[in-house]
Amino acid sequence: MVDRIGPREAKRRMDREGWVYVDVRSVTEFDQGHPNGAYNVPLLHLRSGGMEPNPSFIEAMKAAFAADAKIIVGCQSGGRSLRAAEALEAEGFTSVVDQRAGYGGARDAFGGVTEPGWVAEGLPTSNEASPGRAWDDLGG
Repeated sequence: MVDRIGPREAKRRMDREGWVYVDVRSVTEFDQGHPNGAYNVPLLHLRSGGMEPNPSFIEAMKAAFAADAKIIVGCQSGGRSLRAAEALEAEGFTSVVDQRAGYGGARDAFGGVTEPGWVAEGLPTSNEASPGRAWDDLGG
């Protein structure tokens, strides 16, 4: 079972314990804003017909990170990141947590925010990928 943490706990682990943040949103979403220092390894790609699975997701993660790397997985609201975290655990990654409210916050069926995400918590963001952390650098 994947541990799920809030955005403030994710930031604390990044600052104090050396965890890395992997944003599994599409390249377009990532480029519009992401947590400072995040890696972008999309679980799904945004295509003209909608979202389609990224067949290179696991391969790219294995190439970029050791199986025991401390990885926080995040997305927009927590759905994709939970699926990605479960997939990583199934592939033998041992220190993976899900940042449950994502970048934009968890929402109910009517679009109301049920838990604030990274942005609403006022945590640092960027529109530029750090060197070596964009999808093009990691497997795109």
